[in-house]
Amino acid sequence: MIGPMEREWVVEESVAIEAGTRAVYGAVADPRRMGEWSPEVFAAWVRGRAIRPGTRFVGFNRLGWRVWFTNCRVTVAVPGEAFAFRVSSFGVPVALWGYRIEDVGGEGGPRTRLTEYWEDLRRDTRGAGFVSLLGKVFTGVPAEERARINRAGMRATLGRIKGGLEAGPGTGPNTGGAGGAAV
Repeated sequence: MIGPMEREWVVEESVAIEAGTRAVYGAVADPRRMGEWSPEVFAAWVRGRAIRPGTRFVGFNRLGWRVWFTNCRVTVAVPGEAFAFRVSSFGVPVALWGYRIEDVGGEGGPRTRLTEYWEDLRRDTRGAGFVSLLGKVFTGVPAEERARINRAGMRATLGRIKGGLEAGPGTGPNTGGAGGAAV
């Protein structure tokens, strides 16, 4: 177990995908698709149709038998480059989630590096202790362990995005084809 001084506040994982930056962006920049990729997110309700900075959505999550929701707001939406959103609970910042998308070229076609990152925002802010306690109650995961859980989830998410995009359209985990990844 990690002590409070050793707590991880930022986690990131990357994968190379045999697909163009626009296709990769399309896979990650619509919260309604997160249930296809994430082992924790099973649905998202987005306010409005367009996804742009300021768009709000609710993420519905599951870990074991526990189910909870998060309030989210898109902070970055740059097609082919980056997508990010902030998570809050009862008006208190919880986390920042995002994706960096980079063209790394490929010999046989396009190749993109996709990096998923998470930053724990529950640091000495008004209500941070309360939100950390709620997080443990609802998710079963103490704040000190969230980085470890998220790292494993990111690896699964990135693997599913890679598998879904490299297999081609209509073959994602929810369409019965190949492929198969938290708000």
